[in-house]
Amino acid sequence: MKWLVVLILMSFWLSSSCAPQSGAREGANAEPGTQRRARTLVLAARSEMPSLAAKPIQSLGLTSGSQTRLFNAGLVLPDDRGLAQPYLADTLPLLGTDSWQVFADGRMETTYHLRSGLTWHDGHPLTASDFVFSWHVYAVPQLGQATSPPVGLMEEVLAPDDRTVLIRWKRLYPDAGALEAAGGGGTSPSFPALPRHILEPAFAQANWDQFAALPYWSTEFIGLGPYRLDRWEPGTFLEGVAFDGHALGRPNIERIRVTWVPDFNTTLANLLAGEAHMTIDDSIRFQQGLILRQRWSPLNAGSVLVYPGLWRWTQIQQRAEYADPRELRDPNVRRALAYAVDKETLNAALFEGEGIMTENPVPPTADYFADVDRAATKYPFDVRRSEQLMSEAGFRKAANGVFVGPRGAAFETELAVLQSPQNETEMSIMASTWRQAGFRIEEVVWPAVQARDGQLRNTNSGLSTTSGPAGEATLADHASSEIPRPDNRWSGSNRGGWVNPEFDGLVDRLNSTLDRADRVGLLSDMARIFSEDAAVISLYFNPTTTAVAAGLTGPQPVVPTSDVAWNVHLWTFH
Repeated sequence: MKWLVVLILMSFWLSSSCAPQSGAREGANAEPGTQRRARTLVLAARSEMPSLAAKPIQSLGLTSGSQTRLFNAGLVLPDDRGLAQPYLADTLPLLGTDSWQVFADGRMETTYHLRSGLTWHDGHPLTASDFVFSWHVYAVPQLGQATSPPVGLMEEVLAPDDRTVLIRWKRLYPDAGALEAAGGGGTSPSFPALPRHILEPAFAQANWDQFAALPYWSTEFIGLGPYRLDRWEPGTFLEGVAFDGHALGRPNIERIRVTWVPDFNTTLANLLAGEAHMTIDDSIRFQQGLILRQRWSPLNAGSVLVYPGLWRWTQIQQRAEYADPRELRDPNVRRALAYAVDKETLNAALFEGEGIMTENPVPPTADYFADVDRAATKYPFDVRRSEQLMSEAGFRKAANGVFVGPRGAAFETELAVLQSPQNETEMSIMASTWRQAGFRIEEVVWPAVQARDGQLRNTNSGLSTTSGPAGEATLADHASSEIPRPDNRWSGSNRGGWVNPEFDGLVDRLNSTLDRADRVGLLSDMARIFSEDAAVISLYFNPTTTAVAAGLTGPQPVVPTSDVAWNVHLWTFH
């Protein structure tokens, strides 16, 4: 709790010390349609997305929640606390009523009623049949989404009338009443509509490679979100204009531009020069936030929000066809690697000691965090324990201090990260510590553009550190069903190919358990197995750092299961 209090105080300090004259909360409560300005709001993002779809056909491997949020809308919308609010639906299904029925055989039905008068960005009416069509698309095995929740749990989607979406479920599913659009292939219960009037002719041809390559998914995207795509200059920027037909009202800000800047320090320079007004999707880090605070505060030029964000972890390749050395598949070797990670040094170097280190993906903002954290195996920095585990795995230290295995070969593998100053600093510290402990590590930096290459990232031979959504869904997404493969277009969070039948069974039970107390018990058991087996090496929650220039009101800290742009339609900019 000590570091949690410190983080909250730090966030308050950073925000209040350089806040604009109008508070974010006041902007969040502004009435739609008020204080509109023709001035373009420039958002700095780290990477250009290959797709704007809320549930893309291909794996992105990038942080993209805010970018996709701008152009998409779902049946529900998670607010700043992660709680589902009606969006395209006028109300949410309620368990125990006609809108959410549970049958004796374990199947269910949920009914969503759409708001009246909804349209796509091109003016074509949105109807329940667009959700039926979406289910048919995502249920195609060759498109890679057919087995993942929620689509994989759906038995049938029907449209009794234009405004009624009836979903029949194969079994119990606790998130059946909170289906959102999601963003960037995240782990939330994502079930967006798809425009049947645009995609149905191509879908009927059943050429799935051509279907996935349609310009609809990118430069010709048509969605339902607060902004309509107006212009896309590949490699440079895209622009959106306020959508008159947005379900929650026309946005206050008339035009938004998203620019792509892969370098954190360049983004910092753009903010200081006034060429960008806000950061989204992990485009600056904690260090840049501190610099901004120092430069902006005397001028009252903006605010810096700091809050727990993406989970950071190191994947360990465990598939026999890819793992090198093959001993990475030995739990004792994985545990030895975990004990040889000096998290205190990482925390000091990356976050000046204010980071949130963790042993599992459940964030401290979750109300059940204490239960899960108590169950998780801890790996404090302990080189002697690491050497003992390597000995149990059949390794000994040679005269040069490097572990030599039972086959007479030195333990040698690679550690890969996506290009960024923080990632590379992190990699250097981890690799150096591992070398001192006896592991021979090669450092590999992947250019940011290779984040789109799902096959590269999911078949690397050794270790790779990545970030992703925090929460119970990410924990569950390390089931064997979520291993990326060619037949699912390399999508899935279980990139190391970890397999544990007991864990898989608990995930199945979790997905069919509605009682919250029972779910917390299952999550605790999952965290115990996940950490005990060293499925991955859990590192920390990356402090999400969002810079907001003066004149922009509305953005505020959110829990990891939400996105800072959740209320973008209410923001004002002047």
